[in-house]
Amino acid sequence: MKMKETLQLGNTKFPMRGNLPVRELEWQKNWEELDIYGQRQKMNEGKPTFVLHDGPPYANGNIHIGHALNKISKDIIVRYKSMSGFRSPYVPGWDTHGLPIEQALTNKGVKRKEMSIAEFRKLCEEYAWEQVNKQKEDFKRLGIAGEWDHPYVTLTKEYEEAQIRVFGKMAEKGYIYKGLKPIYWSPSSESALAEAEIEYKDVKSASIYVAFKVADGKGLIDEDTSFVIWTTTPWTIPSNLAIAVHPDYDYSIILADGKKYVLAKDLIEAVAEEIGWDKFEIIKELKGKDLELMTAKHPMYDRTSLVILGDHVTLDAGTGLVHTAPGHGDDDFIVGQKYKLAVLSPIDDKGCFTDEAPGLEGIFYDKGNKVITEWLEKEGALLKLNFFTHSYPHDWRTKKPVIFRATPQWFASIDKFRGDILEAVEGVEWVQKWGMQRLYNMVRDRGDWVISRQRSWGVPLPIFYGENGEPIITPETIEHVAALFGEFGSNSWFEREAKDLLPEGFTHPSSPNNIFTKETDIMDVWFDSGSSHEAVLRARENLTFPADMYLEGSDQYRGWFNSSITTSVAINGVAPYKTVLSQGMVLDGDGRKMSKSIGNTIAPSKVIKQMGADIIRLWVSSVDTQADVRVSDEILKQVSEVYRKIRNTMRFLLSNTTDYDPSENKVAFEDLRSVDKYLMVRLNQLVEKVEGHYEKYEFSSIYQLINNFCTVDLSQFYLDFAKDVVYIEAEDAYERRAMQTVFYEVLVKVTKLLTPILPHTAEEIWSFLSEPEEFVQLTDIPAVDNYENETELLNIWNAFMEIRVVVQKALEEARNQKIIGKSFEAKVTLYPTEQTKDLFVSLNSNLAQLLIVSDLEIAESIDDAPINAIRSESVAVVVEHAHGETCERCRAIKEEVGSNEQTPTLCARCAAIVEKHFPEALIPETEENN
Repeated sequence: MKMKETLQLGNTKFPMRGNLPVRELEWQKNWEELDIYGQRQKMNEGKPTFVLHDGPPYANGNIHIGHALNKISKDIIVRYKSMSGFRSPYVPGWDTHGLPIEQALTNKGVKRKEMSIAEFRKLCEEYAWEQVNKQKEDFKRLGIAGEWDHPYVTLTKEYEEAQIRVFGKMAEKGYIYKGLKPIYWSPSSESALAEAEIEYKDVKSASIYVAFKVADGKGLIDEDTSFVIWTTTPWTIPSNLAIAVHPDYDYSIILADGKKYVLAKDLIEAVAEEIGWDKFEIIKELKGKDLELMTAKHPMYDRTSLVILGDHVTLDAGTGLVHTAPGHGDDDFIVGQKYKLAVLSPIDDKGCFTDEAPGLEGIFYDKGNKVITEWLEKEGALLKLNFFTHSYPHDWRTKKPVIFRATPQWFASIDKFRGDILEAVEGVEWVQKWGMQRLYNMVRDRGDWVISRQRSWGVPLPIFYGENGEPIITPETIEHVAALFGEFGSNSWFEREAKDLLPEGFTHPSSPNNIFTKETDIMDVWFDSGSSHEAVLRARENLTFPADMYLEGSDQYRGWFNSSITTSVAINGVAPYKTVLSQGMVLDGDGRKMSKSIGNTIAPSKVIKQMGADIIRLWVSSVDTQADVRVSDEILKQVSEVYRKIRNTMRFLLSNTTDYDPSENKVAFEDLRSVDKYLMVRLNQLVEKVEGHYEKYEFSSIYQLINNFCTVDLSQFYLDFAKDVVYIEAEDAYERRAMQTVFYEVLVKVTKLLTPILPHTAEEIWSFLSEPEEFVQLTDIPAVDNYENETELLNIWNAFMEIRVVVQKALEEARNQKIIGKSFEAKVTLYPTEQTKDLFVSLNSNLAQLLIVSDLEIAESIDDAPINAIRSESVAVVVEHAHGETCERCRAIKEEVGSNEQTPTLCARCAAIVEKHFPEALIPETEENN
């Protein structure tokens, strides 16, 4: 028997390399076949419920890294809750209606105008299901657990049925109305947009000062005077019907360049400089209220513009006289209503001028800017033309500019229950406290919700019209349409005539001849997803309303968080969520937005093929998702290195517990050595802290804690000196079994803590443990233990760690001076203070073994330390090369090596072990062969 064979060298089939791209698929197939998700749900029946309601991603294209961040974050929370005493079902969802799918089909060559709306919608539905199934496989590959065989999809019959009832309840309460009002209109989409569908980009725009000649100055202003307005939208001048002034501001009539003008007193100098008036003279001053009901001549057409009063007028910019076109601005519309002004909006769906703007017919509004400024210049009304860059609203899908345009639309009146929504917002728990203020301000400041869209692919507005044009929305018609959609789907609206969509025998005073028509607009897609609390949470028996949590990107304050609380408060009087957690956006390694044009996007599928899903999951846990996060190939490599460290740490523990049976070999805590108890307490602290961070959704802190525990507590300390025990001592030696007890506890508890984040790797580790549960996903998060004298134990070992730092510094200097190579070649002499001496006694440990040196001597006092000692306040350290020969078995340098004829190559410790347990190793090989 060779001496090497007397060592208890670790051995395990747990591979060093994870081979995650291959092994994860094997695990996932196994989980699906055994329905591990279903088993977990069954185990948790009767427990308190925690429902994280999935915000539906849009079904178009493969998932991107932002999807991965969102879904993995949810999965971590759901898995943790499922392992910590909650029934936590997860129902994934998809948002499937809207313009992007229509555009995708058009891009594929579908001739939309050559088929009926119903036929086109069927193609949209087929395409949407293709996208849902594609994304479903992407999400499952990330290891997301949930009801994948029964997700919620907004195009399904049952979902649409519930959505119609939400609309009906809001209509019944008087919240739904039709009106002509300026709304965001996207010429590129040919549809109205809600505020949630607007994003802002910088554009270069014309800035013009225009003179409107006085028509009737009420005896206060001469007709040879002009009102001066300023606008950045020259194309709206044809729609001008009024000039607004503030009732309380001071206005001046000035003489400049031989002409008289009216503007706000406080803005004269700024305007003069902008227009280029070298000199001006104030002729007269008036209050804004004095100008009310004066009239001005329109600079382009033979009509007058009324001077009106408005509190929205400011002195921040311009002239203090505001160009007012009620058909193209919210403030303009509101103030215009007070003066009974018409709502003129001579722009068609495509953004081109109509015949209501003579001389401009068919011109695209943006091109009209140049035509109109030239027209004004010809009329002598253009005082100044500049260009400037400013933030302007754009369609968030087409990325093209939008306009304010008055069109007949259906609205949900926010005003009627705004106070209720604000109260509900204040009642929600916001993980980010600023989130409450953000949504509160949005609700407080928003206008009424435009819920109609002039598209084909969506849920139709269930509205009928009588012969006189009166809208018909009754509980009877709503219920009938909802039932039809529940049975046949919403395409039935486009396949049937109005009479076939109404209850049999239905009559209405607006239609004496029983002739009805139906609305052709669809609902805003935010109404679709915003109805999920009714279509999903209330509809499914295993879910609860309100949901315990909504978790989405921070862009959803204007989106899903907003639409959901609006519809829920409208019909239920409460928010649909108890807690809201929002996440930042995913940026590249340099902090730039991900963009295909820049080429800085990272496809999860590519990362999975190269590294595995657990690497993406570990990356998600490594970043503070409550702010914007960064990802790049380099960042993922760094995360992969941390994964390797964690994996190799767990592999070392597994390889050194293969001969350990917890039912037979476990050492009770009170019987452990002091250092082993210390590690158990540190493990317990880890459990407590990690669970605390799981509860607060602080995944990056968990990542740091576990990485730090594996690196500092284990690899750099406990496992570093453990080899001198688990390799060297006899198999059943007390010291070895004590350390194995700690190893095994670490394996079990850390594997459980890692499961929500790294389910594939955790299951692989678990398969090598002797635990009753076959799958770690079917266990619970470890409980926090209470150990006796825990604080005292931590105090003495923390003090030791400080001394260890001094010793390590001394060893490093000795290495640099070529006194020693490895630390095991050293003899260390410690010169302690009295307090440190007492500490060494209380540690009751083999200090040479803990410090990984061959010999250690404790001198009488720190005062006796030589001048070359490395010092701290508590100890001085001297390092020299150890005396003696190297033990063949443990590699320690000992003076007794060679002194025993029977064991000439061994130290006394190894000699005793070998003589007792491996006497055959002492037989010379020649005798053995004979």
